[in-house]
Amino acid sequence: MSYQVGYVSTYPPQKCGIATFTYHLRQNVLKAKHDSLTDPVVVIRDQPSNNSNSQLEWTIVKDRREDYINMAERLNNSDVSVVSLQHEFGIFGGQAGDMILEFVRRLRKPLVTTFHTVFDSRVEPYASIQEEIAKRSDQLVVMNHKAIDYLVKIFNVPRSKITFIPHGTPVPDLKGRLEFRKILGWSDRKIIMTFGFLSRNKGIEAILQALPEVVQKVPEVLYVIVGQTHPNVKREEGESYREYLKSIVREHGLQDHVMMIDEYMTEQDLVKYITACDLYVTPYPGMEQITSGTLAYAVGMGRPVLTTPYRYAQDLLKGNEELFVSYEDRATWSRKIAGLLGDPEKLKKYQMKMEKIGLQMSWPQVGKKYDRLFSRWASQSHVIAASSSEADDIVTSPR
Repeated sequence: MSYQVGYVSTYPPQKCGIATFTYHLRQNVLKAKHDSLTDPVVVIRDQPSNNSNSQLEWTIVKDRREDYINMAERLNNSDVSVVSLQHEFGIFGGQAGDMILEFVRRLRKPLVTTFHTVFDSRVEPYASIQEEIAKRSDQLVVMNHKAIDYLVKIFNVPRSKITFIPHGTPVPDLKGRLEFRKILGWSDRKIIMTFGFLSRNKGIEAILQALPEVVQKVPEVLYVIVGQTHPNVKREEGESYREYLKSIVREHGLQDHVMMIDEYMTEQDLVKYITACDLYVTPYPGMEQITSGTLAYAVGMGRPVLTTPYRYAQDLLKGNEELFVSYEDRATWSRKIAGLLGDPEKLKKYQMKMEKIGLQMSWPQVGKKYDRLFSRWASQSHVIAASSSEADDIVTSPR
């Protein structure tokens, strides 16, 4: 059937992981549904945009409550068949992003919500907001199997209302690996890599402090840290974390073994860098993170990984627990990094394991799964609209 999806999210050129996710989701759903209809995006912005009257890009100003109300009505009166809400607390206005409730309370189209963050217990003010979104959504999507149990336990959401779809990743290009390494000047190096917005919750100091012992066993090692400082972090503390990392590099004489690339990379360049690395690491000190686009990308592109056992890593790498290292255990980081980089056969074994896990994570596969879900709810669009319009009070009555 022919149908339109309306996406509610941040969107490029905004430098935001949710924006990038939504761009790829939209593009791959369009490919999967083979439809001539182009899907509009409701973009959450800090400031008004000149594109606000465009047929394909509408705007909600983040802290303007009436925009959420008006946009619900605009979608209700549009040809959109199903709405895809990408939910992360920080991208919406109000306390913990509670302004999005003004939107979901008034929407009369089928609502499919992707939760990018799910807690394992009630944490206010987040829980009350998420509970209402969960009740008013017709379907929920999570990227971690553990999140299903949390939503059932905390909010009594029926399991039938929750769908697991993995975080999408670029299609691997391992045939270009040697050429990428040559272009980057890494042909004779053993590359460890981390990418993403820089902030203290990335735990990069754990790898830097473990690196001197790795250098002794693998002299050609190079740790590449790719990414700008997170905009929110930069506003609050400037580049203090980056300077702290640089001080560790100087203290241990690691200047020839660490490369910091202070850039927000295009997707194309990022794919080249990840493909060219030998080992990807996420040494996050916090264990609560339920989704990680960076780890998803690395595994989806067939790169061997070492990581702390945070919630997303536990779910994605189930059965490969030997790849987990405690944040505080510098000796084990050194031993496992050197052990993998110094043993090509072992590295190859884990590359094949990651490739197997990543088979179902490519964006084309993820786009097909969302297409099937959207299509099912789009077919019920007229039924939901009719039942919503008959409600006495759509603002306070659950869907």
